[in-house]
Amino acid sequence: MKLFFVYIMTNRSRTLYVGVTNNLERRVFEHKNHLVKGFTSRYGIDMLVYYEITQNAKVAITREKQIKGWLRSKKIALIESMNPEWDDLSAGWFDRPDSSGLRPSE
Repeated sequence: MKLFFVYIMTNRSRTLYVGVTNNLERRVFEHKNHLVKGFTSRYGIDMLVYYEITQNAKVAITREKQIKGWLRSKKIALIESMNPEWDDLSAGWFDRPDSSGLRPSE
């Protein structure tokens, strides 16, 4: 079963980035380590604050576009509905070499 993720990442200044991927752990690692040039590396986007999971790529892409079109206030409300403290949901994912940050049950 293939999974797709729509996610929101931020930095200490709370600059928001909305993305979609089929491998959230890999993509977050890339953001945290600034491996891809562009917006996220330029602004130090390195904290995962929200994500959704679906089994359908088209649904994920449509949802990403929907969220990107929202006003900032609506994006913030979405984040705070799941993560009111704006914790880094990926904290600890990469601390242990044998760990997998995202569990299948999530």
